[in-house]
Amino acid sequence: MSGNVIPLSSIARSLPVPPAGGCSSSSCRTPAGQGDVPDAVWDRIKDHPCFSEEAHHYFARMHVAVAPACNIQCNYCNRKYDCANESRPGVTSERLTPEQAARKVLAVAARIPQLSVLGIAGPGDALFDWRRTFETFRLVGEKLPDLKFCVSTNGLALPDHVDELARHNIDHVTITINAIDPEIAAGIYPWIYFKGKRHTGIEAARILLDRQMEGLERLTAKGVLVKVNSVLIPGLNDAHLVAVNQAIKARGAFLHNVMPLISDPAHGTRFGLDGVRGPTPAEVKAVQDSLGGGAHLMRHCRQCRADAVGMLGEDLSAEFTLDKLPEAPVVDPEPRRVYREVVERERADHARAVASASAGLARAATPQAPARLVAVCTKGGGRINQHFGHAREFHVYAVDAGGVRFSGVRKAGTYCQGGEGDDEKMPAILAALDGIDTVFVAKIGRCPRQDLAQAGIEAIDSHPFEYIESAVAAWYAERFGGRDQSASIA
Repeated sequence: MSGNVIPLSSIARSLPVPPAGGCSSSSCRTPAGQGDVPDAVWDRIKDHPCFSEEAHHYFARMHVAVAPACNIQCNYCNRKYDCANESRPGVTSERLTPEQAARKVLAVAARIPQLSVLGIAGPGDALFDWRRTFETFRLVGEKLPDLKFCVSTNGLALPDHVDELARHNIDHVTITINAIDPEIAAGIYPWIYFKGKRHTGIEAARILLDRQMEGLERLTAKGVLVKVNSVLIPGLNDAHLVAVNQAIKARGAFLHNVMPLISDPAHGTRFGLDGVRGPTPAEVKAVQDSLGGGAHLMRHCRQCRADAVGMLGEDLSAEFTLDKLPEAPVVDPEPRRVYREVVERERADHARAVASASAGLARAATPQAPARLVAVCTKGGGRINQHFGHAREFHVYAVDAGGVRFSGVRKAGTYCQGGEGDDEKMPAILAALDGIDTVFVAKIGRCPRQDLAQAGIEAIDSHPFEYIESAVAAWYAERFGGRDQSASIA
């Protein structure tokens, strides 16, 4: 198996067993990632890697590209087909019929017990191509009733399909809302197609924004969990996203995902060709941090392709093209059931480790100790379990005397190419690590360690396979402790 497809026997041997007598402690009942989320809502999101930051350490998602048509044009989007070399929304290697998509989902579920969510996110708009979308869900639901369904939409057609979404038991919906001011929106959307007519300019923006707000209100009134995506476009909507966050919170949105504009001219988007730049990681974090007190923030988005398969941060879609699928895939439910049991034990253990780390940090670190951002190489499970040279991205955590908190993900080119380090990749990696002076790794070679040190970044490989929070807390207490140097941080 490749990627993060993990044999169940290996997982079961490596994870701790809960204490005798079962899971009666609050840490077992309330996993580390639940926070202030009510129990009823947590039960709906705890296995959804996009709606729960903790879940993305354990569970996989897949998208099926059954909805190629779109009813709006975005200046940051260029839908591409038969494309295996770009990783961004609107891109797919194959367009599927609902029947082909159902076959693919079964094949993935048979090999990846971590699969918990099927999403339809285009490559056009899932609700403009609603017949294909709902037929796909119907076919898959007959075979895999334990799979969660979700759709992503620009919102223009959303009000027409709220009742149908509820009938298909789809209670996770993502709407892309980049502005609530028509003047700003007009700079993002050159046209929309609505009721048999193309609209442009301010008129198009007003129609789209009204439909987005109507759809959001109607979904939340039905108890559907809504995540709002906003593309951060420097100089256009960056200062405006505070107003967007407040507006969607007032209408009941569960999550707000602020993600960077992807603006490579090679992608052929209008913004890319016009030289509109994407934001830096620091700019994205600053905007996200400014939204505190509004809707909950999603900080672990990977801006996935329309045919993505696997854990967030990886894409196994090339392993599941139509020519590689069995004619009649069969899914054994037992590995899926066992995997969820294993994850629950791991979550309970992780929760205890986080609680212990937080308590130890509070004892050891002085309140005046400086806050730090650290980067972590991880393949999932909430652990430091990846070689520096294999990392395609870094998980960033903020740490201070109050604890260790996930801050975001920064993409970077993989340093190791074919088993050898590639020095040409290091500038992009250092750019991704801007503002970070410490990287936690399971292992690192001598040359990249030296390159990092020359850039003022320390690589720490003394906590391999430990939980991230425990390792970071122990490091921080040792470096900035002042009250109880002997405090134990487990």
